[in-house]
Amino acid sequence: MSQSDSEITAFNLPAPHALDLLLTRRSGSAKAMQEPGPGKKQIAQILKAGARAPDHGKLFPWRFILFEGKGRERAGDILAAAAEAEGERARQVEEERARFLRAPLVIGVISAAREQHKVPVWEQELSAGAVCQNILIAATALGFVGQWVTEWYAYHPAVKTGLGLMAGERIAGFIYIGTAKDELEERPRPDMEKIVSRF
Repeated sequence: MSQSDSEITAFNLPAPHALDLLLTRRSGSAKAMQEPGPGKKQIAQILKAGARAPDHGKLFPWRFILFEGKGRERAGDILAAAAEAEGERARQVEEERARFLRAPLVIGVISAAREQHKVPVWEQELSAGAVCQNILIAATALGFVGQWVTEWYAYHPAVKTGLGLMAGERIAGFIYIGTAKDELEERPRPDMEKIVSRF
């Protein structure tokens, strides 16, 4: 059996641990994260897992921006400048400057949907959302905690320009990844009886 055959066969096997992870995964607040973050090899694994999201047409309509080390400070300067331009008070400006320092690693998932393509833009954008979820799951599987956020800076033109987004690109999310300072608390989950119907 070739290696590719064995890899294909492996995907057909039950994976109860993967299901356990999906049934227990929780987000953690970026404000409650600390070092260590993922190492170089782990980041590569997280991104590779993210890129295995469903992708109709094999368009890869997304890309990644990594914010780590000094890059988080440079991103913070962009946020602070945008906040100051909007007339925010000095305290808020400095809070924005430190925002990306909350976690050891922030991954920006950029939606780069192609217009006028047979694959609808909506499906391409959904693929970017699936990428974000895959990243969260991969980070959790490696023992880290993650939080997927957008907030005001994901939509601000000056921030998007400062981060190098091209025309038509949008920020699907910023995924904050680190080590939880405290044990994560469970949150309310939907009543399945209220959201499931049969046709």
